[in-house]
Amino acid sequence: MQAPETYNPWTIVHVVFDHLAADGLHPVLGETGDPAEPATALLRALGIEPGREREGPAAESVQATLAEMRARMFPDVGNEP
Repeated sequence: MQAPETYNPWTIVHVVFDHLAADGLHPVLGETGDPAEPATALLRALGIEPGREREGPAAESVQATLAEMRARMFPDVGNEP
């Protein structure tokens, strides 16, 4: 029996955030809910299991990149990491 494939839902969030921002849209993180939940649902709908809980959010470097993007795109909004 083959082990299930897994993927970190926060990577999905990062990819989608980058894609939307690159297309000129203004995605937000945290203000409208936990984005990991729908990312988890998407993975499952595609037959991929979400990564282990301990994988947690994206790496520090990704978090720093997202914080930088938020600060650049939304300078008037609090940009806590």
